[in-house]
Amino acid sequence: MSPKFLRIAVVLGLLSAIGPFAIDMYLPALPSIGQDLHAGTAAVQMSLLIFFLSMGFGQIVVGPISDMVGRKAPLYAGLALFMVGGVGSAMAPTIEWLIAFRFLQGLGASAGMAVPRAIVRDLHTGNEAAKLMSLLMLVFSVSPILAPLTGSQIIESFGWRAVFWTVTGAAALATILLATSLKETRPVEERAGSSFGTALAGYRYLMGDRNFLGLVAIAGFGIASFFVYLSSSSFILIDHYGLSPSVYSVFFSINAVAFIGMSQLTGMLADRFGLKRVVWVAVTGYATVMVALFAIMASGVDRLDVMAALLFVGYGFLGLVIPTTSVLAMEEHGEIAGTASALMGTLHFAIGALAMGVAGIFFDGTPLPMVAGITLCAVISFTLAKLTLGRAREAVEAPAE
Repeated sequence: MSPKFLRIAVVLGLLSAIGPFAIDMYLPALPSIGQDLHAGTAAVQMSLLIFFLSMGFGQIVVGPISDMVGRKAPLYAGLALFMVGGVGSAMAPTIEWLIAFRFLQGLGASAGMAVPRAIVRDLHTGNEAAKLMSLLMLVFSVSPILAPLTGSQIIESFGWRAVFWTVTGAAALATILLATSLKETRPVEERAGSSFGTALAGYRYLMGDRNFLGLVAIAGFGIASFFVYLSSSSFILIDHYGLSPSVYSVFFSINAVAFIGMSQLTGMLADRFGLKRVVWVAVTGYATVMVALFAIMASGVDRLDVMAALLFVGYGFLGLVIPTTSVLAMEEHGEIAGTASALMGTLHFAIGALAMGVAGIFFDGTPLPMVAGITLCAVISFTLAKLTLGRAREAVEAPAE
């Protein structure tokens, strides 16, 4: 791989990681935020849910704008709004103010979620795009490894508010890298036909594209299963199993290692077997492992080591699902890459937010409702893969040329 290829992957990965960093880094602080701001579990979880919602639905606007004005300007604006939300969150006097500033922060983060995928499509298609996407995810996935560990150390030393000052500094660094290390990939001549009118037409077209929607939903429910884990894991592992915030961060990071490690095999496996077959096998493996985990825990086995082992294997399979489905969904939509990426991201986060909300209703402080939510999402993802890809086609699909 050329140095330029790697540099682009690093910059895009860091831009994409800003939003997740603002999630993962403060997960160990959720219980202490509730205590400090005198807020209940539901209110504290709302500060997480509102971030997901604004980061998801903000992409609907920022994606088409990136088609109209280029990729870099929306990224600058998003980073600026993210920093405003970060400073406000750090200074929030009540849970209501924290939720409001987290909403702004999520809107800013939406640019970092939608635009990098469009840039990947600007530059590459097929297996080359899959390789770049997997490298992007390597950098992106550093967040769930380092962020909880870093966040727990910051929280223990300086309190939860310092987390938001830290992510604001990370956004400032990303702004510098954007200015110095990434060129515009959407030339002026390619923007000529782009407008909000064409964006609406593009959304109508994409909403009628069953293959696009199916691929997006496969990944969406896979991501949703992880969102269920995000929203509940700190309460379960810290309060139910008695882990310290630091040990919880290590536990959380182990799953990210599985996700990252497997995602880096995407390009090699796609070259040998084809992207669609990789999706089918990965989704099947993920659903099988999660069903096994639910069956074990529903039988009365409440053991952290069992849950940790099966989540590790399951999230390894999930690491193959996300980059492959993203590339396949974007493959035929290069002319409206920003719009397609925006709709993809919004649907991912809408599905994830819905799953988080439902999981919150059934949350009782024990692991079983969380595991049930993860398993349900995995089974839905498997069902959608079967409908979208077709088991017979996948069994005979030849490697991509």
